[in-house]
Amino acid sequence: MKVLVVNCGSSSVKYALFEMDGEKKLAWGIVECIGLPSAYYKMQTMNTEEKKEVVEITNHTEAVDLIIKELLDKNVGIIADINEIAVVGHRIVHGGDKFSRSVLVTENVKKDLEGCFSIAPLHTHAHYAGILAVERKLPNIPSVLVFDTAFYQTMPDYAYMYALPYEFYEKDHIRKYGFHGTSHNYVAQRSAAMLEKSLMELNLVTSHLGNGSSITAIEKGKVIDTSMGFTPLQGVVMGTRCGDIDPAIIAYLLDEYPQYRNGAALNDLMNKKSGLAGISGLSGDMRTIIKSANEGVKKAILAFEMLVYSIKKYISAYYGILNGIDGLVFTAGIGENSAPVREAVCKNLNILGIEIDEKKNNEDSNKERFISTDNSKVKVMVIPTNEELMIARESKMVLTSMS
Repeated sequence: MKVLVVNCGSSSVKYALFEMDGEKKLAWGIVECIGLPSAYYKMQTMNTEEKKEVVEITNHTEAVDLIIKELLDKNVGIIADINEIAVVGHRIVHGGDKFSRSVLVTENVKKDLEGCFSIAPLHTHAHYAGILAVERKLPNIPSVLVFDTAFYQTMPDYAYMYALPYEFYEKDHIRKYGFHGTSHNYVAQRSAAMLEKSLMELNLVTSHLGNGSSITAIEKGKVIDTSMGFTPLQGVVMGTRCGDIDPAIIAYLLDEYPQYRNGAALNDLMNKKSGLAGISGLSGDMRTIIKSANEGVKKAILAFEMLVYSIKKYISAYYGILNGIDGLVFTAGIGENSAPVREAVCKNLNILGIEIDEKKNNEDSNKERFISTDNSKVKVMVIPTNEELMIARESKMVLTSMS
């Protein structure tokens, strides 16, 4: 069975094609800068080198057209007929309280997804455009929606509720939802395999650290809490997101700065102009921050320390809530690639039984591995995430259950 995984952003379409017999990735790529004068397309297959080119793409439908055309190309393609694709799996960031598991796309499902537009405006519109584009190009191939929020359905109400008047939950469904669930789910399963135990026996803290970052507490296979909330803005300091702040700051900004009385402008400030970029005045990219910090740039040092401190707070809190943990996992762009961040996060957490080996931590590797010392009570792991494979697995499972 072949599964095409599609991940649509506001101006991009990322994809991967899997052969589920052996879970082999056959082809992958991305169309970026959709709608701009020059878009960019990158693709690669298991048999060919990466191909890059500038293209004219004005919308998601044209992007999907290009992807399908390339998959069928006699020279660089990987399939001979479009009907080789059994199902298309779509990554959906926010399912609200309407979706607690992966679902087959129907007209009713699309209507329910429209109801999530207001709570994830930066993501859901783009996902919806991708769904429609796939339906136009592949009208006879079923699609499955896989939600980042679904993994968090096991959170207890005292963890996901906010202490606002209860009617805001009843009427507007304001609650913590959590994000990056597909990634946290994948690395939790892989950590259990590495520890040679059932996930149902383990307490874990998983750290998805990238431009967007989230920390999740997992107790015997079930999520107890996570750092992101009603939107992906809550939690640790991120590349361009502020993370946790005193909510009264928002009221202050509304009173003092007329330009932020527009909701979109305020959202833009907190989501796109804050975090590492806002503090450093340089960039939200951790590589730039570390380079500048090493050169003695004070605001870069501050940004680095703020990010590390916020991550340490969540790990420590979740350690306490779980009454001890078996494993600490680092994943995603920063978690997988930044040894300085991992070292700084784990420093002085030896009281929790967390000790990392400097040599193992600095090893240049893109493979899953342990970086803790032999004596560390908590096993510290680096696990490259594979959200696309998880989406492919979920899509296969839903399709199989329908037959």
